[in-house]
Amino acid sequence: MGISPTGVSHIPVGRPRSAVPRHTGAVIARRVVVHGLVQGVGFRWSMAGAARRAGVAGWVRNRSDGAVEAHLEGDPEAVDLVVAWAHEGPRHASVTHVEVSDAQPFGAVVFDIEP
Repeated sequence: MGISPTGVSHIPVGRPRSAVPRHTGAVIARRVVVHGLVQGVGFRWSMAGAARRAGVAGWVRNRSDGAVEAHLEGDPEAVDLVVAWAHEGPRHASVTHVEVSDAQPFGAVVFDIEP
């Protein structure tokens, strides 16, 4: 955050790389299944962006039943941020229900969008 010449503070647009949460050493994993109007609205791409900004690894994919499923792993606080994001999703999504369960971390280092 900076101060303009007029003395008004502003928050920078975007998120600088240094603002990405750093791992505390603890790694958790969550399986997330999102129900509602979540396919065909950019949900996977938006979730991938949210996960990458938070420093979360894993994957996201469409399911044949119309839901979107994701595996999220990383710092507990960062994973919780992405789980919270999944309850809203992108602008054109209509989330009706989100299932969240513990999962086993498998050592993911990137976040992938699966077909």
